[in-house]
Amino acid sequence: MIELSPVTSEGADALRVDLCAMILAVTAGVPRILTIQTPDSALAEQPLLHALPWGPLDPRTDRTLERTLRSWVARQSRLSLGYVEQLYTFDEGRAGEGLRRISVAYLALMQEQAIAQPGANWRDVYAFFPWEDWRDGRPAVIDEQLIPALQHWLTGLPDPIQIERERERMDIHFGLNGAPWVPERVLERYELLYQAALVPECGTTGGHPALGMPMALNHRRVVATAMSRLRGKIQYRPVVFELLPARFTLWQLQQVVEALTGMSLHKQNFRRLVEQGGLVASTGELAYDTGGRPAQLFRFRRRVLRERPTPGVGLPGGFRDS
Repeated sequence: MIELSPVTSEGADALRVDLCAMILAVTAGVPRILTIQTPDSALAEQPLLHALPWGPLDPRTDRTLERTLRSWVARQSRLSLGYVEQLYTFDEGRAGEGLRRISVAYLALMQEQAIAQPGANWRDVYAFFPWEDWRDGRPAVIDEQLIPALQHWLTGLPDPIQIERERERMDIHFGLNGAPWVPERVLERYELLYQAALVPECGTTGGHPALGMPMALNHRRVVATAMSRLRGKIQYRPVVFELLPARFTLWQLQQVVEALTGMSLHKQNFRRLVEQGGLVASTGELAYDTGGRPAQLFRFRRRVLRERPTPGVGLPGGFRDS
């Protein structure tokens, strides 16, 4: 368990800045995030919750946000981060006694490494968002648990206009009544569940046990924000290659994209799209540890960064109905 001492300032207008990192790897087709265990007094019945690596910024000694973040991650997991980008700044509002809290979240991509730090572990991201994984078809939790719970929430709203507005949001975000499922709307779906008090992070005694594992602080919102960013970004930036070894098979590449999008892809269409986009080049070598026929090994073709303004893995027409 990681114990943290918050950094605060004296006075009525004190400001606290926390930093956290959503660190993602894809291993054997499973998207996994690094978590630590941290106390959360807001949920007394669950005193230890999963959290992202995090810690406070001390403006008196910390030189930069990113350097401080990397220091917290190294201290809590013994990992050294590579690719990092600032994700979002969350205003947590006033926390009492004139203290205002701001949290700055970062997104880091890497290949999974063994963790020697007690309390730090890799967790399947879909354990926190089970409704987001469509690789084996529409998740049963949506129709069996989530939609009935949302409909029950709608019946308790006092304003008919609000009911209609929220019903429309539910249809759009969860692909109901003719609306398509849009993978990038991870955050919108979580926010609707939060508003309906179906997740424990909303601060009530509610929360539906089937709707994913809870996280400390605002960290499940951070993960939802990061997954929304990634699902959109892979279509115009080659970020997926940060999750792959230098040499990889096209099947490994497809597994990473499917893991991030939560969708199954048509094998031949996907490979044709990748090769036509000039994203990869053959190394002339073969991988023999495939469990079947040897497969060609490829590398990321960095020259594509100069050739195309949006060198991502385009996905139109790539999803396969399950």
